[in-house]
Amino acid sequence: MPKTNVYDMSGKQVGEIKLSEALFGIEPNQSVVHDVVKNHLANCRQGTQSALTRAEVSGGGKKPWRQKGTGHARQGSTRAPQWTHGGIVFAPKPRSYRYTLNKKVKRLAMKSALSSKVRDNEMIVIDQITADSYKTKTIADMLKAVGSEKKALIVLNSMDEKVIASARNIPGVKTAQVNTLNVYDILGADKFIVVKDAVAKIEEVYA
Repeated sequence: MPKTNVYDMSGKQVGEIKLSEALFGIEPNQSVVHDVVKNHLANCRQGTQSALTRAEVSGGGKKPWRQKGTGHARQGSTRAPQWTHGGIVFAPKPRSYRYTLNKKVKRLAMKSALSSKVRDNEMIVIDQITADSYKTKTIADMLKAVGSEKKALIVLNSMDEKVIASARNIPGVKTAQVNTLNVYDILGADKFIVVKDAVAKIEEVYA
């Protein structure tokens, strides 16, 4: 059963926590993780792209010159695709890129992402994260104390407006609750920082 140290906000070790083998100790499945990240990015797409076909571009109703005898190649419309200001051949239209994956696939990807963070020593458990006021320095000092220099994902047990607002201005730092966790954000963070109470909740939801 994997174990990890528990720290306070000043970076001092205050204990140890046992992690669920089924959730934090499996061999990561790279293929499944790839599928879920691809699915997440596809579902994030707006799909609002739009261009005009030759039927939709205004103008071009008149034949530019007669069929024969000019020396030019025959043309039927100035809005054909080969013309400047002509229509687009297979013009992209607004559409949804959303598709679904099986629950078991998504669950395995989540377990793989969490296990990879533990294996690479990128998971940091904090006994509790609090902020007395809306102050970026509070969270910045905590990140520095626990050795998080680059991108970090802070997972809170519950909605804490002051902590979320205090972390918002720090480049590369994201916050999430247990119910908003996703594989993409976990893998994108250099340090996965979790509140101790949130660990139990993650094990309850995903194990």
